[in-house]
Amino acid sequence: MIGYVTLGSDDLARAGAFYDALLAELGAARAMESERLIVWATAAGAPMFGVFTPYDGQPASVGNGSMVALAAGSRERVDTLYAKALALGATDDGAPGERMQGFYGGYFRDLDGHKLNFFHLG
Repeated sequence: MIGYVTLGSDDLARAGAFYDALLAELGAARAMESERLIVWATAAGAPMFGVFTPYDGQPASVGNGSMVALAAGSRERVDTLYAKALALGATDDGAPGERMQGFYGGYFRDLDGHKLNFFHLG
């Protein structure tokens, strides 16, 4: 159902380097880029993730209540990916753990302050 998700950034080079390193852990690579955007995907036709400079020319901002959840595949991968995000400069927004029965997630804020998590169901 999801085709792609985008987040705003005022520093595309910095955001690109962060997500290059982090999303490579999920097997994603740059699929599209221009002076305004970078988009990653794991395969042709798969959902994509991107960072953009805002089209309206205004500063990028963090959406209150917005979050991007990325499937990690296992609890161990949640732990590994969460640690990698923090090592790359992200900030903790909820250490990995079981939030409800069968849902394990680790929450962080990227370099622009956007909230994301890595999760595993089961």
